[in-house]
Amino acid sequence: QVQLVESGGGLVQAGGSLRLSCAASGRTFSSYAMGWFHQAPGKEREFVAGISWIGGRTYYADSVKGRFTISRSNAKNKVYLQMNSLKPEDTATYYCAAKRDYSGRYYYTNEYDYDYWGQGTQVTVSS
Repeated sequence: QVQLVESGGGLVQAGGSLRLSCAASGRTFSSYAMGWFHQAPGKEREFVAGISWIGGRTYYADSVKGRFTISRSNAKNKVYLQMNSLKPEDTATYYCAAKRDYSGRYYYTNEYDYDYWGQGTQVTVSS
C-alpha cells in the first residue's frame, strides 16, 4: 500500500504561481512512477503531468506545457508540481497518483494505469 497526501493548493490570481506537493508513505516510493491529474466541476479527471522514477523522465498535457513542472525527490518521498502563469481554466481539484513500475523508465498518462491516489487539493485561479 502507498498513501498519498497532497498539499499546497489555494486561491491565486491569474498569472500567479502555486507549488503542489504530494507526500508518499508506505512501500518504497522510488519504485513508483508518479503523476498529477486534475478534475474540474462537471468534467472528467484529466492527465496533467507524469514522471518516471529513474532519470526523472517527464511528460505534460499540452495545456500546461511550458507553465507547469513536475519533479520528485525519492529521498524525501515527495513529488511536486510547480504551476506558473496560472489561468482560470486551471481551476480544479488536483490529485497525485502512483503506479508501481519495476523498470523505472516510464511515465504514464492514463488514469487507469495508476494504482494509488491521493484525496486531492483544490486550486482556484481568479481572473
